Amino acid sequence: MSDNQKSEVEKVSQLFKVLSDPTRLKILIYLKDGEQNVTAISQAVEMEQSAVSHQLRLLRENHVVKSHREGKAILYSLDDFHVLDILEQTLKHVEHQ
Repeated sequence: MSDNQKSEVEKVSQLFKVLSDPTRLKILIYLKDGEQNVTAISQAVEMEQSAVSHQLRLLRENHVVKSHREGKAILYSLDDFHVLDILEQTLKHVEHQ
């Protein structure tokens, strides 16, 4: 296996590690419908805002979600359409079983 392939395997492994947490998956599924602030996300996933903020930081660091400031609020959304594709394909796979 080449160094490039090893690097890709590590990156894919890290992505699946990030996606394997149920709380983070709930956040991502909620964000499928568009950008939201941390308060709305916290209410949707029924968790404390500080815990959700921690999960959002991990998702941002791994380029799964992105954020931008709008006035005083920080809005979060899926980083790109690839994240949505991964979620949708995984959900279809689970439904197929």
